[in-house]
Amino acid sequence: MIDLGISKLALIGAVALIVIGPEKLPRVARTVGTLLGKAQRYVNDVKAEVNRSMDLDELRKMKDTVQEAARDVEQSIHAGASDFEKQFSESGQTLSELADSPPSYPEYKHPRKNWRLKQGATPQWYKARNGVRTKALSGAARVARYRPHKIN
Repeated sequence: MIDLGISKLALIGAVALIVIGPEKLPRVARTVGTLLGKAQRYVNDVKAEVNRSMDLDELRKMKDTVQEAARDVEQSIHAGASDFEKQFSESGQTLSELADSPPSYPEYKHPRKNWRLKQGATPQWYKARNGVRTKALSGAARVARYRPHKIN
């Protein structure tokens, strides 16, 4: 690349001032600046287009590999299904015999906990011993609970 330092730019500016003249120099500088800006934008557009095309090629390759993997999975599923059909036909049972027998499900086992009740990390015995409230009271219920009773 061209290595332009401050001294070289000053030399170019001095020569341009002598050749072009002080009246036309600002207009020429503006024109040169706009042309350089357009050239930079053009170069950036070309770079972006090349990057997009490279990304598109990568995406096409990735699409091909995914499609090949899907085909392999589909073939393995078909092979497994054909093996199952062979075993099924060798066992001698027909579909009507299988439909007559009830399906076997595992027996239901109760989970032995109340899933509706939210369990906190602090045990209930600790809350009871230290006087931690476990139930929310409304304002009226709290006033009624702690109101002194009249003794007659």
